[in-house]
Amino acid sequence: MAVSRRGFITGTGSIFGALALPSHAFASTAQARIPALVIGTGYGGSVAALRLAQAGVDVRMVEMGMAWDTPGPDGKIFANTTTPDHRSFWLRTRTKQPLSQFLGFPLDKDVPRHTGILDAEEFGGITVYQGRGVGGGSLVNGGMAVTPRRENFGAILPSVDAGEMYDVYYPRANAGLGVNHVDPAWWESAACYQYARVGRKHAQRSGFPFVFVPNVYDWEYMKQEAAGSVPRSALAGEVLYGNNHGKKTLQKTYLAQARATGRVTVSPLHKVTSVSPASGGGYTVVVDRLDTAGNTTSTETVLADRVFFAAGSVGTSKLLTRLRATGALPGLNGEIGKGWGDNGNVMCGRANHMWDATGKLQSSMPTAGIDNWDAGGAFAEVAPLPTGIETYASFYLSITKNPHRAEFSWNPTAGRVELNWQTAWKQPSINAAKTIFDRINAKEGTIYRTDLFGAYKIWGDHLTYHPLGGAVLGRATDNYGRLHGHPGLYVIDGALIPGNASVNPFVTITALAERNIEKIIAADL
Repeated sequence: MAVSRRGFITGTGSIFGALALPSHAFASTAQARIPALVIGTGYGGSVAALRLAQAGVDVRMVEMGMAWDTPGPDGKIFANTTTPDHRSFWLRTRTKQPLSQFLGFPLDKDVPRHTGILDAEEFGGITVYQGRGVGGGSLVNGGMAVTPRRENFGAILPSVDAGEMYDVYYPRANAGLGVNHVDPAWWESAACYQYARVGRKHAQRSGFPFVFVPNVYDWEYMKQEAAGSVPRSALAGEVLYGNNHGKKTLQKTYLAQARATGRVTVSPLHKVTSVSPASGGGYTVVVDRLDTAGNTTSTETVLADRVFFAAGSVGTSKLLTRLRATGALPGLNGEIGKGWGDNGNVMCGRANHMWDATGKLQSSMPTAGIDNWDAGGAFAEVAPLPTGIETYASFYLSITKNPHRAEFSWNPTAGRVELNWQTAWKQPSINAAKTIFDRINAKEGTIYRTDLFGAYKIWGDHLTYHPLGGAVLGRATDNYGRLHGHPGLYVIDGALIPGNASVNPFVTITALAERNIEKIIAADL
């Protein structure tokens, strides 16, 4: 798809106003050092950038994806879930949707190759869904802002003081993210949550705790959507490829605050390919600039005093694994690439009876889940199926206790980083989810849906939305994310969390980043 020079500049503009960096900004000749370079603009990177800037440090953020601040031909920034287009997927010519079929019909379609918002990155045994753009995963998730139960925290991050996290950093993260709760009285009567009320009825009839979960969606906006007084977003099925309204993404929270400091610059469609010690101290960072077809249009070199790896669990782990194996960062230890997990993600659907209609109109923002973590090792998000038609189906994304951990490694022959995850490792997750849904099916006289993930396939065991680990806290780094062997290099994203968070992980990633950057600013700067 041809892109004009003007269209390229417009499509890569930054929310910080640094839309087209001057030619000298990344000059390879001598230039002023960047005090702090942050690789990635997701949860950890956004926290780091804001707090560094507030401490008086100038920050440049490098983001591989687009800025997502310019409407397309339809007047909207983001594409709808039911009508994917060039904006939907990262450098694919055919969509790879989590639900590949519905009622026996394939859902995937051909799309133009483009630097779209959702990356379905395929490894040997798993597809990892990741957000691409300024704001990272906050652009494409369902907004479920869950703080883990305190009694589970020791198994998530055993080297971190739980008292500090629950007294200081979780509250700070929830405030910074704009976490709020749905109005329960409105929820009880809203047509768009009939599907969730059916999920509650079935859970409670089988004796499972049904818990409401906070979200970062603006509930007052959703009420207006339901009343027909504002453009619809959650009630138009928007989620997978971004929300045009209503959701408080990082663009509207941490990154907006960072912008207000005047000390943060974001470079979208820029990809870091190398980090190595500079002769005069600090680090030499090589950055490719991309066009919207994914081609490298230029390569620049920058010098940074400190580098924060915040490219997401997969992005950070892949980059560090390659830099260690190829000798660019030889001091990194043998824990790099290890401890990666899928947060126990597995999906399924149930076919309900005709008297348990789940509703034609379904909000794309989930509000609740079934908690069987203690007894069966599973927390199941009651998820929407916003198809616009009555499906008589209940759909779930489960987070489970799964002991399996994979490792990233460098394949020099192929020139790429690989992951040794095996699809068979999903069986513990399936078993844990079955502790909930086998019981509900037995009680309700219902069956599993077999038309969502391929012919006669019950379990969505091929994917994860919640990649975690690969540069684990206290192993690949010290207890605050400092990488061993190279002072001035830090990991500050989900790569620090060893594979499982027991719930949707972005609040924990944010809180851990708040904890770590506070220590780093106090001790290292």
